Amino acid sequence: MTTLDDTGGFAAGTALPPLTEDWERCLAVAAHPDDIEYGTASAVARWTAQGKQVTYLLATRGEAGIDGLHPDRAAPLREDEERAGAREVGVDAVEFLDHPDGVVEYGPALRRDIVRAIRRHRPEVVVSGAFTVRMVAGVTNQADHRAVGLAALDAARDAGNRWIFPELAEEGLEPWGGVRCVCLAGAERPTHGVDVTGEPLERGIASLNAHAEYTKGLGAQGFEPRAFLTWAAKMAGPALGVDAAVLFDVHQLAFEGPPPWEQ
Repeated sequence: MTTLDDTGGFAAGTALPPLTEDWERCLAVAAHPDDIEYGTASAVARWTAQGKQVTYLLATRGEAGIDGLHPDRAAPLREDEERAGAREVGVDAVEFLDHPDGVVEYGPALRRDIVRAIRRHRPEVVVSGAFTVRMVAGVTNQADHRAVGLAALDAARDAGNRWIFPELAEEGLEPWGGVRCVCLAGAERPTHGVDVTGEPLERGIASLNAHAEYTKGLGAQGFEPRAFLTWAAKMAGPALGVDAAVLFDVHQLAFEGPPPWEQ
């Protein structure tokens, strides 16, 4: 179990294993444009530099995210910023599902949409955000984040079951049971980490910088992506024994190696 020190970071001596990287394809599922950029994008930068294929799937277009800008104008702005941020970390494929920002509902419709994407892209790893009410350092999670994180976890298993959402087979999408794990960022109790020291963190910072109009729209002119992401990565680093890290709560959908009863 990981432990936090009195600064909100992970205590020295806390040992987490690195997330396995013997895979080729990842689907990153988030509620809003900019969610992935608050840390996970640095891990994505590491993976794309290794030649891995990462696709972004956004449940909403973030249209309700800027108080002073009507959703009809905010949505295309936030889409553009998300695509620009994705390019900074080597991601070219960015897809949007058009669920309503701020009132995303967990349920079959959301799960079906994520299953559809999983069956199309056939990832071995799915990345999303924590679905618990409480996140790392005691921060209260947002409603859309909770709905999407749980739906992503469930959809990763649904995708391999022919009899769940059988209508997808009529679209030519055969079951995909190849998701090995779902990795949830921002979890209060992470289980694994990714070393993002150096270039991955720099590219992650550039990715969040691409959301400048959104952060200005929040009235957050003083927000500095470099300061925030550097602080967060260095707070997480000790849990992995490195300078800078991104941590995940990893849910295994398949055993790594022989099952315990055969060992």
